[in-house]
Amino acid sequence: MRILAFILALLVGTAATVEAARIKDLAGFQGVRSNPLVGYGIIVGLQATGDSSASLFANQSLAGLLGKLGIVVDPKALSVTNVAAVMVTADLPPFARMGEPLDVLVSSIGDAANLQGGTLLATPLLGVDGEVYALAQGAVSIGGFSAASGQGDLVQQNHPTVGRIPSGALVENEVPLPIADQQYVRLILREKDFTTAARVAIEINKKLGDKLAQATDSGTIDVEIPESYRGNPVPFLARVEDVQVEPDRTAAVVLNERTGTVVMGAGVLVSAVAISHGNLSVRVSVRTDVSQPQPFSETGSTVTFDNDEIVVQEQGSNLVVVQGVTIGELVRSLNRVGASPRDLIAILQAVKAAGALQAELKII
Repeated sequence: MRILAFILALLVGTAATVEAARIKDLAGFQGVRSNPLVGYGIIVGLQATGDSSASLFANQSLAGLLGKLGIVVDPKALSVTNVAAVMVTADLPPFARMGEPLDVLVSSIGDAANLQGGTLLATPLLGVDGEVYALAQGAVSIGGFSAASGQGDLVQQNHPTVGRIPSGALVENEVPLPIADQQYVRLILREKDFTTAARVAIEINKKLGDKLAQATDSGTIDVEIPESYRGNPVPFLARVEDVQVEPDRTAAVVLNERTGTVVMGAGVLVSAVAISHGNLSVRVSVRTDVSQPQPFSETGSTVTFDNDEIVVQEQGSNLVVVQGVTIGELVRSLNRVGASPRDLIAILQAVKAAGALQAELKII
């Protein structure tokens, strides 16, 4: 209860303080994004934990690879367990240049039991347009282990059929993203809000020049690049990212019933409402007693038996009238009632049902 009171008091003390944030933390430039890459490959060098003969992927792929190397093998005649077929994925960041390393993720698509100790052979990674943008190869790290005994015992840490290869791919093809000689750039807010979009445009115009920015909707701000920067827009875009803006947020209360977590935003308003709070405690205990025969008795025996005990306790209910209109008054009133985090969830749901909570109630 003391921890709850401290957290709520801290929330009340900071509720009225809204700090400005950089535009870099609120929005991104349209088109500046990563691109997903995917490829199909095979991992070799496994210790009898690869795909079985029932999985056709690995054997067919291995036969095809050996054929390219001049070794003709019938796929049906192959029966190896140290090879696994995998899907290889990676993200190509914006402005990635040829030769730049990328982290890749490998995931088994057959019935391999463990990718530990395997090596991914050269695998081309394709974009959605079918072009090759990177080439992956290297030793796989699963970040854990898996060990089994012949009697069926299994010890496992993490997920052994998924692994990573840090810096396991090299960029082979670049995605063109020209920013020079552009007249406009477009900012996309990560959290759509008309008030925040309007404030972003106002602050850009105030700091960098009048009528450079204009909000077109709740998540889009068009920014004109001055002529002096159009040949080299990077310094201007850096100045745009560094502009400080005070974002606006929708009043919301987030509840997590599994963990008892309650998060309340600073803009939560509460109408007048009366709250009655009480707890019912039920305790069931079992006490083992012993029954013995009379001393020097020739008949009877010692017997043990259980006695069940049920204790019901109900705390006195308190009726508290909440008349505050800010999160501060709400927190103080609920704290005075003595609500635990889980009680607070039930109270807030009831307050919302009564129409007194002027905020969005989100249950996760």
